[in-house]
Amino acid sequence: MSVKLKFFLILILSIFATAGAGVYMIQYQTAIPIVDNINAQPQPLSDVQHSQEIVEDSERAQYENIPLESVNSPLQGSDPAKLAMNLLDDFQPTKSDRQVEVTYPQPNQALVTVIQTPSQGDSSTAMKYRVEMNRFGRSLLSSSPPIWQIVWVGSQSQCQAEC
Repeated sequence: MSVKLKFFLILILSIFATAGAGVYMIQYQTAIPIVDNINAQPQPLSDVQHSQEIVEDSERAQYENIPLESVNSPLQGSDPAKLAMNLLDDFQPTKSDRQVEVTYPQPNQALVTVIQTPSQGDSSTAMKYRVEMNRFGRSLLSSSPPIWQIVWVGSQSQCQAEC
């Protein structure tokens, strides 16, 4: 037998073995029971959600809203700090110093605060940006990092020491 024929037979046998294993797994897969919670008491989550919205809104009230429709950079990514920096570079490119702080108030939320201080000799005021993100999901692999989506952006002017 030639090498090509042996390789072809191995390839055909591996295809059939893979297909057979797949059919076997599908036929003998155990079903997961679905639990019906019709008579269960509803959980009072709305109070917690409303209190968190009030905290977010009071924080947001200190910032001037930046509409997301005016942004050309991508609004989704895997690194919240990099995503916020790309957004700010697109919105207002600058060569000034930036301090970036990322916090996670909840597992599905990321809050990026960027303080942009003017470089020496620049007369402009410092700017503070707040970028709020929600977890959007994951990419195809389960071991990959989560995907974040920007949901709100705001800015505020901060007065320097001379003010």
